[in-house]
Amino acid sequence: MLTFNEKLNIIDSFTELTRVDISLGRVNFHYEESVKDKKIVVYRLHPNGNGFVYAGDMKDLYETDVKGMVNIRDFTEETLRKIIRDSIDSLSEQEPIEQIWIDKHGNELILKNDFDSWNVYVADLLEATFATYDAARDYLEQEEFQWKH
Repeated sequence: MLTFNEKLNIIDSFTELTRVDISLGRVNFHYEESVKDKKIVVYRLHPNGNGFVYAGDMKDLYETDVKGMVNIRDFTEETLRKIIRDSIDSLSEQEPIEQIWIDKHGNELILKNDFDSWNVYVADLLEATFATYDAARDYLEQEEFQWKH
């Protein structure tokens, strides 16, 4: 487990985050450039090493609590860096969300959030429509496509 100071050093390396000291020695880190109402990326990082990172827009990638937070107490440096980068990226995305998915042959499909549905496109041609992201992701994975992060 990383120490409090090790976690602080990692988080401080994300220059787009602003440190906010709160009570009991805990620290929050805000992403002021967020395009969403949510600005806190790191929440209540405690001197005992416990803390949380916002992943509410990435429930398909991370197991979150009801507030969309992931406990980072036992995270490695690599895992902590990844979730923070993912969190910042998710707070930077303008709607509609668009992802490129690639299969082992290099074929690309585009998954796009259009209003209240998730559409899969081949170039500009609509391939399929789904009510939820999870349904669209399941379809793409069954077709052996992977999200190009």
